[in-house]
Order: sequence, then structure tokens, then C-alpha cells
Amino acid sequence: MEYGFLSVIPPIVAIILALRTKQVYIALLFGIWFSWLIVKGWNPLEGTLAMIEGMVNVFQSKGNTRTIIFSALVGSLLVFIQYSRGVEGFINIINKRLVKLENKKSGYARIMVQILATFTGLLLFVETSISSLTVGTLYRPIFDKLKIPREKLAYIADSSSAPSSILIPFNAWGAFIMGLLLTQGIEKPFSVMIASIKYNFYPLLAIGILFFIILSRKDFGLMKKAEKRTKETGLLMNEGSKPMVSDEVTSFPPKENIPARAYNMIVPLLVMVFMMPINLVYTGWNNVENYTSTFDHIKQAIGEGSGSSSVLYAVISAILVAITMYFIQGILKLKEAVNLTLKGISELMPLALLMLLAFAIGDACKVLDTGNYVANITESWLSPELLPAVVFVVSSFIAFSTGTSWGTFAIMLAISVPMANIHGADITIVVAATLGGGIFGDHCSPISDTSIISSMASASDHIDHVKTQLPYALVGGAITTILYLIIGFTS
Repeated sequence: MEYGFLSVIPPIVAIILALRTKQVYIALLFGIWFSWLIVKGWNPLEGTLAMIEGMVNVFQSKGNTRTIIFSALVGSLLVFIQYSRGVEGFINIINKRLVKLENKKSGYARIMVQILATFTGLLLFVETSISSLTVGTLYRPIFDKLKIPREKLAYIADSSSAPSSILIPFNAWGAFIMGLLLTQGIEKPFSVMIASIKYNFYPLLAIGILFFIILSRKDFGLMKKAEKRTKETGLLMNEGSKPMVSDEVTSFPPKENIPARAYNMIVPLLVMVFMMPINLVYTGWNNVENYTSTFDHIKQAIGEGSGSSSVLYAVISAILVAITMYFIQGILKLKEAVNLTLKGISELMPLALLMLLAFAIGDACKVLDTGNYVANITESWLSPELLPAVVFVVSSFIAFSTGTSWGTFAIMLAISVPMANIHGADITIVVAATLGGGIFGDHCSPISDTSIISSMASASDHIDHVKTQLPYALVGGAITTILYLIIGFTS
């Protein structure tokens, strides 16, 4: 059955509700319920029951279930590294460096710590969740001390994670995109993906704008107000704002009478980062049939590996390493380890619930065929010159409406690649526009999982993060659209 324009209404309603009421859970629930109400022919009872089943069905996807478990377990890791005084040790090292910088030039420390946070996010291109979580967790206490608003930290975490993951695709993102290109009959998906990077303007601009804002100190829009508020009143968030994560996770009391050692935090986090590619190789190893050497086998295995399995195994490995380290140092006993693990999980249940709702509305949009409807209404009037710009805008709208860049890639590459072939357009530019649009829409959407994780890691109010990031994202999106129009009409 075709739902036409009705398929677009639920995600738009969810987004408007989220922005107006600041109640993301209620907005998502209403969007899911409204979707199933349409599917069930406006029968409220059947629609409500279908909504409940829709949320249960989220767990039928192993990938979704792993991501939700990962979200909960991250809370345990955060609690562990704070309890061991690892975070405190790291902050002490950074603070010593910042004091030296501040003595040289006033205000220099604020710039340097933001640059440092950005580079950390870019270097952790292995996985967006790990990148956002690490940046938020590590730098929150330092940002708080230097009176930098939580919204700015969430913006840095968000704008350095997904753009670096798409521009340096040696990760689950690259594997996923190569798989999608392969299904569209592209014989050398890796070559096409690498060739498309130079045309993927939005992620490049997002990183460029981020550096410009930090170095020039010329914030605008609501971020400028946030900076002014924190400077004048010391308030890290707006009055009445609710951080995405409870105070108990963000400032868990450390164990008394033990030294603050930075490696108690750095080692578990490094384990989490390095285990990601190892797990990708492990989960994809048996899926590779034809290879020429061990290196070729490893390279292909990364492409075949499971991203959701890899992040879950990585965080479990990090927790086990942390527990072992703290046992050896006499910081932890078995009972404490169990209690801290459960404490961390319980504190991140709101995030796990939000993930569940975000996946559920994505599934509902699939049933309504939202993505294909948006794509199909543009097909008839497209010309090759307009194709890159239109593909970018449509991808952005789908990602904004569904809150998922990966879902957008899956929908749009199946449409944009055949359209590029039909119109005789450059395939690498069209692929780049599709991928960049997914990132842009994801950056603007209040129901995006990467934005949610950035808010959680930074302990920022989620809607405040979306609102303060939006002007920067829109500037990048507008410039990108113009660049695609120029390329379309000149190439």
C-alpha cells in the first residue's frame, strides 16, 4: 500500500514536537504512534497495539539490540574511570599544560582545549559513538572549569565524529557504504568511495566551520548567547535545561585515599578504540572467500565486519581491562565491580530508551516508505546539472526526518546511483552528495542517534545542543548546495 504524502507527516510532527516541547521521548512516542495509526487505517486501538509491537520488534534486529546494550554499558565504563580517579589524573595533566598556556597569553587555554577536543574527535574516526563519548567524557570537566558552555562541547563532539568517520572510511561506515555500492552493481566500490571524498563538501565544511569558530571566537546564533550566558553567569546550561545524562554519571564520586592516575582512564579508552578495528576483522574474517594475501584478507574482513558487534565487544573489552587493572591496584573488589557496573547501566537507561524510540520511528518510516516517497517525487523533473544538489537536499531531508544517516545511505544510494547512470552524471559526485546529505540531515535532526550520544557524553540538554548546532550546520549545508550546483552546471 502507498501512503503518499502521509508518510512524511509522522517524522515531521515528531521533530516539531521535540523542538517546541523539549520532550524528546514524548515527541518520538507520538511520532511512532501516529505512523502506526496511518498504517492501521486510523484505528486508534490497532494503531496503539501496533506501536507497542513496533517497539518490541526493534529487538528483532541484532544490530539494534547490540547498539542499545552498548549505550547502556558505556555508563558502566564512565563510572569505572571516574571511580578509579583516572579522569581526575588526566584533567590534572591537561590543567598543568593549560596553566602554562594561560600564563603566556590570556584566553589561550580556552582555544587550545577546544582544538584539542576537536582533534581527539577527528582521530577517533573508527566509530562515531566512541568518538563522541570520548570527547564528551574527557573534556567535560575541563570545559566546565574554563566556563565553556556544555552546548559548545556537544557541538565539538558531534561535528568532529560523523564527518571524520565518513572522510576516513576505514571503519564500519566504509564497510557499510561499500556493501551498498556493491549491491548497485559498482564493481570497484572502494575506489568509488575514496574518489568521492574530495566532492563530499559538507563533512569538510563542517570541520572547517568548527575550526573557524574556535580560532576566531566568532560564535553566532544561539551559541553566541550560550557563550555570553556562561561568561557572565557561570551557568553551563540554560536555566531549566535537563542534561541528557544524570549527575551521578557525569560526576561520580571517586574512591578516596587512592592516587589520581591518568592511565586508569587512558588505557580502558584506548582499549575500546583499538578493539574496534580488531573486532571488525574478527567478525568479518570468515565472510571473505577470495583473497590474495593475509593483508588483503584483513582489508576485506574490515569491510565485511559487523559495526554493531564491534562497538559492543570493544566496550565490554574496555570494561574487563578496567576491572582487571583496578583489581591489581587494589581499587576494586568483586562486589564493588558488580555494583558499579549496574549503577552505570541504570544511569544510562534514558539513553538506551531514546535509542529504542529512535530505531522504532526509523522502522515505522520504513513501513510508510517515507524515504522512497521523497525520492520518487523528485525523479520526474530532474536534470543531470541539478542532480548532485537535489540528491544532497533530498538525502538531508530523509536523514533529518528519520534521524539516521545509515538509513539514509541505504535508501538514497539505491535511488541516486541508478539516477546517475540514467542521467549520465558523474557517479563519484552523486555518491558524495548522497553521503554528505546524510551527515547534514543527521546534524540537524533532534532524533539523530549521533546527536543524542553527543548530548549524553557532554551532559548537555539535547534540544539546546540541536538548536545551537543548527545555524552552523545550515551555513555548511547552504554552501554545499551552492557548490553542487556550480559543479553540476560546469562539469
